[in-house]
Amino acid sequence: MSAVVKLHDIHKSFGTVEVLKGVSFEIDRGEVVAIIGRSGSGKSTALRCINRLETIQSGTLEVCGHRLDQPTLDLRALRQDVGMVFQSYNLFPHLTVEQNITLAPRRVKRLPNSQARALAQASLERVGLAEKIDCYPEQLSGGQQQRVAIARSLAMQPKVMLFDEVTSALDPQLTGEVLRVMETLAQGGMTMAVVTHEMTFARRVADRVIFMHQGRVWETGPGEMLENPQTPELQAFLSNGL
Repeated sequence: MSAVVKLHDIHKSFGTVEVLKGVSFEIDRGEVVAIIGRSGSGKSTALRCINRLETIQSGTLEVCGHRLDQPTLDLRALRQDVGMVFQSYNLFPHLTVEQNITLAPRRVKRLPNSQARALAQASLERVGLAEKIDCYPEQLSGGQQQRVAIARSLAMQPKVMLFDEVTSALDPQLTGEVLRVMETLAQGGMTMAVVTHEMTFARRVADRVIFMHQGRVWETGPGEMLENPQTPELQAFLSNGL
């Protein structure tokens, strides 16, 4: 397996506050990595750096062959290779599900309408919402809206998918339906980095778990490490039920 995401000694500050303090890790093609940690540990910032939503101060960062720490980065090409799903669904309320999903393929990839619609249909089938293609976001539950957001990213046919606490605004039942979709994507070989507080999902689905603490990678290992944490910090994090 070859690494498609490579972070080496990444430093990131907001003003005088250093949020990432030399973060290094890699994600192999087809690997599912869960990133866990307390609020403020730097996990979401690290994820946003992978999609160049945040720029880094120092270190090297390569994603799908794109060097994000270089001024020559083609941001448009990067965003075609890397999909990202956020806590808030960010769907356009005045557009149908189909229009939300086909907007980027039509504008970025210049796909004709018929091809874009077929892509939307296929993406919705993958998240179990093919029958909702003509609905508006307000007609969907929160879980369904989040699944549409996942379908929207899938429609760009990315090489890597990033998920930033996508279930934190959902109740347990809706959380379950979104996590099942993500698990299906993982089983299909999608390369995924998932910032999550869902420890059961991390333990069962992730090939590797990264525990971040105070802006650093503190502990890393397979999902089973959550049963036997090696550091007092991870023990305390897990014992608090987070």
